Amino acid sequence: MEQEQRPAPVTIEDLQQWELNGAVWRAVEVTDERAVIDLCSCSGEPMDRVEGDDPELIAFVREHRDD
Repeated sequence: MEQEQRPAPVTIEDLQQWELNGAVWRAVEVTDERAVIDLCSCSGEPMDRVEGDDPELIAFVREHRDD
């Protein structure tokens, strides 16, 4: 029986690197348990959806979601 492989959770560094490359990200859902984020092109088109459950990531997303 094959196990579904989940992608590695997104990190704060991933989001910062995404921004440094001129792109943007948007919080889709933020709870106390996880953050779901759309990684978007520089024009705002969603390219990928990522998530993470690290408390520091969740706090970062909450703090920067409207930047």
